[in-house]
Parts: sequence; structure tokens; C-alpha cells
Amino acid sequence: MFTGIVEDLATVAAIAGAADGVVLTIRTALPIARIKLGESIAINGACMTVTGKRKNAFTADVSAESLRRTVLGELKPGDRVNLERCLTLGKLIGGHLVSGHVDGVGQIVSIKPEGGSRLYTFEVPAAQARYLVEKGSVTLDGVSLTVFKIKGRRFSVALIPHTLKMTTLGHKGPGGRVNVESDMLVKYVERILGPASSNGRKRAAARTIAAAPGDAL
Repeated sequence: MFTGIVEDLATVAAIAGAADGVVLTIRTALPIARIKLGESIAINGACMTVTGKRKNAFTADVSAESLRRTVLGELKPGDRVNLERCLTLGKLIGGHLVSGHVDGVGQIVSIKPEGGSRLYTFEVPAAQARYLVEKGSVTLDGVSLTVFKIKGRRFSVALIPHTLKMTTLGHKGPGGRVNVESDMLVKYVERILGPASSNGRKRAAARTIAAAPGDAL
């Protein structure tokens, strides 16, 4: 579990092929001594397991499924990545609850200056767009952001100078691809209320039909 607050703008040091996947070596300013083998860490919003570490770097195995569902397969040595260690008891939740399980890939449509900030417009697949809520949350490349100006599969977010400096989003331009994780609370609500809401609509429709005057037989 994560919060969507990036802790380090790290660098891909190396990429090695593995059976049906790759092994990423990430160079980071995070305290390696405090990172344990087997613990989870979010790389551009995708939850990965730390499989090895050395001075100022750690390795993570990326499965074939993760390569299919995220933009991690597009990384090259020297690319920057957002890192966040997993949530611990007592840690401030400055963003929102993030699972690190990427739902799909979105794309930057446009970037417009707005004072010291920038207004980004993204487009996401329909499967993710259905979970967008005005003033709700979305995770892009592991960054917790607030949604507004929703129109179809497109929505906007405002990035302040700090976010532009401390995350990969400030290094990407129009056409850039990002990992998208929809708000898990919205997905749980849909899962729980979906069948009940559907049945409720059916019962309401049945009552309407029953109450309407019918033709005499």
C-alpha cells in the first residue's frame, strides 16, 4: 500500500533480460540500509519487490504481466523514475490510498502554463475513465493527483512547481505515456453497489411498467 507521494526521483542504472521479464537496477538517494530484501516499492506507481541491493541502488524483477500492463517496458538506462516506499503505520497519508497495481496506460494530450504551475490534460482508456470523479483522486506514474475538467476519456490536473521538479511528470511532454491507477475506493463502491443498483433500476422499471395503463385484452 502507498500514498502517491513520491519520495525520490531516481535513475534507471541498468536493465537486464530475464525469463519472461526484466531486472531493473535503480539508483536512488533513498537510504538503502533501510530498504529490506523482499519489501515492496512503487516504481512509477507499479508495486515491485526489492530482490537485491548494493550501495545507492537496488534491483527489482519486472514480470511479463507488468511489462504488458505498464510503461516500465519502455524504460532505458538513464531514464528517471518515481519511487515511493510502502506505507507504514504512523506515516502521513498526504495523497490517497494507492495499491501500486496499475490499471492501464494513459497519455499526455497537452500541457499549458498556468502561473508557476502547469495544466496537464491526459487521456485514459474507457475502462479507467469510468472511475474519474470531479475533485477525486487518480494516480499517474505513482503521483497522487486531483482530477478536474472531465470530458469523456480526457481530464485535467494541475501540477505545482514542486511536483514538476520532484517527479517524472515534469520531464514528460505531450504524447508521453504514464501508468494509471484508478481510485480503489471508487472501484470498491462500484463492485459492492453495482449489482444492487442494477437490480434497483430493474425493479423501478418494473414498477413503472406495472403502474402504466395497459391495453385491454
